[in-house]
Amino acid sequence: MPLRLPHQLPAINILKRENIFVMDEDRAHKQDIRPLRIVILNLMPLKITTETDLIRLLSNTPLQIDIMFMKLKSHTPKNTPIEHMMMFYKDFDEIARENYDGMIVTGAPVETMAFEDVEYWNEIVKIFDWARTHVQSTLYICWAAQAALYHFYGIPKYLLDRKMFGIFPTRPLRPKLPIFRGFDNVFYMPQSRHSEVRSHDIKKVKELSIIAESPESGVSMVMARGGREFFITGHLEYAPETLDKEYKRDAGIRDDVGIPLHYYVDDDPKKGFHIFWRAHANLLFQNWINYYVYQKTPYDLSKIK
Repeated sequence: MPLRLPHQLPAINILKRENIFVMDEDRAHKQDIRPLRIVILNLMPLKITTETDLIRLLSNTPLQIDIMFMKLKSHTPKNTPIEHMMMFYKDFDEIARENYDGMIVTGAPVETMAFEDVEYWNEIVKIFDWARTHVQSTLYICWAAQAALYHFYGIPKYLLDRKMFGIFPTRPLRPKLPIFRGFDNVFYMPQSRHSEVRSHDIKKVKELSIIAESPESGVSMVMARGGREFFITGHLEYAPETLDKEYKRDAGIRDDVGIPLHYYVDDDPKKGFHIFWRAHANLLFQNWINYYVYQKTPYDLSKIK
């Protein structure tokens, strides 16, 4: 089944070239199906790139999914045309009375700042609180994972001397969870962050469960509320070339960023890069949609509590 996307969204043509079946709203309205409703709060600077990355992963399901993008009133993005934001994104106030089957909150380039110093902190915690009563299951990614863990559970973050950067072997600690169905005993997760959360803090909170961890990059996935909240410290949604672009952007400019580990062939940027996380990325998003959204959400979304 296809994804239902806003008419003329740039990602549509990109994904069609990859033979991914997408459907714009005009055609989708003619089908008598109750699609899953997924809202994406996209905080990444290159919004069109992130839209495409996430839509690509959400497409790997037989279910029809209606995707909506949310933006913040308290922040104006600098790297995305205002026309794009006005056409495809809604403010929180416009959707605050609606319910959704699932929600994704992306990372943001503000991780070296104290949470309360982020200009949109007051707005985003309001959205976090809203999600608990209006969304069946939420994925918090990278900075959003740290921010939500801090807001809900008081988990601090720690700044790193050097950027955690590369593709890291990661182990499911609770492999029988449905989110890991079909996983191998090791999978690889892209990481690109200047701060971290630590296991000793998380283990003090009985409501939290560390469900995946890496010996090199630390806490990778945390679950709460029986799967209604997942906190993912890395970027399984990243396209193959994203770390390469980030490295070339920062090389020679930042002294706390090295070559991304386990990414380039022979650690040589001139030899190309390994791609060994995409299968598990698709599987994780498919499992989330199937086991924690589709099989748990009420048909009547107003009954979400």
